[in-house]
Amino acid sequence: MRLGTFADYRGRVFPGICLGDEVFDLSQGLAEVCPEEGFPDLKTLLATEGGLGHAGRFQSLLAAGERTGLSYPLQELRVLAPVLNPAKIICIGLNYLDHALESGAPVPEEPVIFTKFATAIIGPEAPIILPPVTKEVDYEAELAVVIGKKGKNVPEKEAMEYVAGYTVFNDVSARDLQFRDGQWTKGKTLDTFAPMGPYLVTADEVGDPHRLAIKLWLNDRLMQDSSTEKLIFKIPVLISFLSQLFTLEPGDIIATGTPPGVGFARKPPVYLKPGDTVRITIEKIGTLVNPVATPKR
Repeated sequence: MRLGTFADYRGRVFPGICLGDEVFDLSQGLAEVCPEEGFPDLKTLLATEGGLGHAGRFQSLLAAGERTGLSYPLQELRVLAPVLNPAKIICIGLNYLDHALESGAPVPEEPVIFTKFATAIIGPEAPIILPPVTKEVDYEAELAVVIGKKGKNVPEKEAMEYVAGYTVFNDVSARDLQFRDGQWTKGKTLDTFAPMGPYLVTADEVGDPHRLAIKLWLNDRLMQDSSTEKLIFKIPVLISFLSQLFTLEPGDIIATGTPPGVGFARKPPVYLKPGDTVRITIEKIGTLVNPVATPKR
């Protein structure tokens, strides 16, 4: 399934299933499948026992020709980030060997983690805003994992059972702030610095997440071209490791790290500037496009 969060022409925000060029409203459509439940957003859906199962049954009804609830042409909707209100956005640093080497950093012996805040989240086509506090804003293409159920001290062999699905993520980074004194978070979580989307693609549709091509273009120039098979710490390792530190909850985002080709490591360095467009494609998941702009006066 391709699940997303959408806004109609009135500004009403709702979760939906995207089937081709049509979006079916889950907040209302699911009431006919399980009327006792309400699903105002995807995080609530994931947190509800059997939530993804309810959505799957709803999609099966649609596939069988039963038109239930409201639907809209995709082109008439604005696609937002799939999960707008995660409790946690957990990011993994230096998780591709070639990226660690290009960064001049030692290969980590355990996952390097930092966080972003929900105020950094934007969806497809929303602008990445370059604030005056930084002059060195970089891009990072990443595969993001969306957690589907609560977990603490999860064994690696069971970790994939906690994955709801995946989305495309851009770990936008203000390098001058990040490297100034070693406090990564202040260079990572500025407003608009967590573009993600366009959809949450469920785990059953993706299959093996460690065999996906991942590419990033800055305007028309291919900057990153790799595969998730090159992750140092695979997804089961990350989920198990993180769940030993804190409880993972439905809707939590784990951004798994970026491959080589980032801007600051190039000679000369390449940083984002107003008028640029960043496009990230991950095989089986989709394409995330965001323009780059300066703040409105």
